[in-house]
Amino acid sequence: MTLTHTAAPYLNARAAHWRTTPAQARAHELHRSMAGYAPTALRELPVLATELGVARVFIKDESDRLGLPAFKILGASWAVCRAVARRIEVSPEHLTVTALRAALAAAGSPDLTVVTATDGNHGRAVARMAAALGLRARVYIPRGVGESAVRAIAAEGAPVLRGGPTYDDAVATAAASVTGPDELLVQDTSWPGFEEVPRWIVEGYTTLFAEADEQLAAAGARPADLVACPVGVGALAHSMVEHYRGAVGSEAALLTVEPRTADCVARSLAAGEPVTVDTSTPTMMAGLNCGTPSGIGWPSLRDGLSAAVSVTEDECRRAVLDLQELGQDSGPCGAASLAGVRDLLAAPGAREELGLDGTSTVLLISTEGLNANPLPNA
Repeated sequence: MTLTHTAAPYLNARAAHWRTTPAQARAHELHRSMAGYAPTALRELPVLATELGVARVFIKDESDRLGLPAFKILGASWAVCRAVARRIEVSPEHLTVTALRAALAAAGSPDLTVVTATDGNHGRAVARMAAALGLRARVYIPRGVGESAVRAIAAEGAPVLRGGPTYDDAVATAAASVTGPDELLVQDTSWPGFEEVPRWIVEGYTTLFAEADEQLAAAGARPADLVACPVGVGALAHSMVEHYRGAVGSEAALLTVEPRTADCVARSLAAGEPVTVDTSTPTMMAGLNCGTPSGIGWPSLRDGLSAAVSVTEDECRRAVLDLQELGQDSGPCGAASLAGVRDLLAAPGAREELGLDGTSTVLLISTEGLNANPLPNA
């Protein structure tokens, strides 16, 4: 199959040699203690390897992560537990849900509410974790979030409130709504004065990449030469950079993929500084419809990312349907990884600049299943 290039990607081959300070991987301990935890599947897709002209292609399938159809519970669980532990003055060392529930009971079961804004999966994950701890949650959404996503959040026991026309508006509304120490804001984007909680979310996501490393090794594959990650505010991409440029010390090419209508990271990289883009145009990649990169993530994204592309609705739809034919359950946000790799590898000179060839291993991060974000008109 011929790859057709549409828009020039951002490229930074020097990023492969940039390094950050490895963070402690304490979140994985919490995840292992949670009921139903198991590493999500890593599937090999030889048909895509042939199409893309590489040795092997694997997809990390987050369509069923701890009973939810997306990866967000990894960050939400760690951040909610850390925020609650701090509120009741419990050590974060060896944190488990069972131990935290016992500590809440010992503290007199304070009436805590966890608050967040979301364009879908993050809010549902936060509501799920609040319920697991016996706490309340309140979730704000922007215009354009589908009714199926709203119903899924509400089914977790959290009221869903309108927070404005865009994701950034919903974040501001959620933050302004928090009053007093018994309301805990757990947001996956940062701004000056609100940075620690988003860092906890980034820490939580590293479990995904650590699992993938182990699974590639078990499959007899070489470590990933190209990792493709969908981007909203950039928290998962930040985690990707921290893992590969810190804990692993990898020279893999790290790629971010965004909707063409909400490409805040790609435009920021091109500008050399964070920029905000208008996200009022709807996209089927609803979970990626974010207008401003996370402040804490920007330095790592700027220095550690090898490439960034933005994809069209048609490119994303094609990726969803192609993955379905291969037996892979990926919603539009998850399938964006494939659409982005297709664009990157079709760009003149991109393979050579990033050191990719017929011996390379490609890792696609599929962040959600189709049930988390149904394909419009499908």
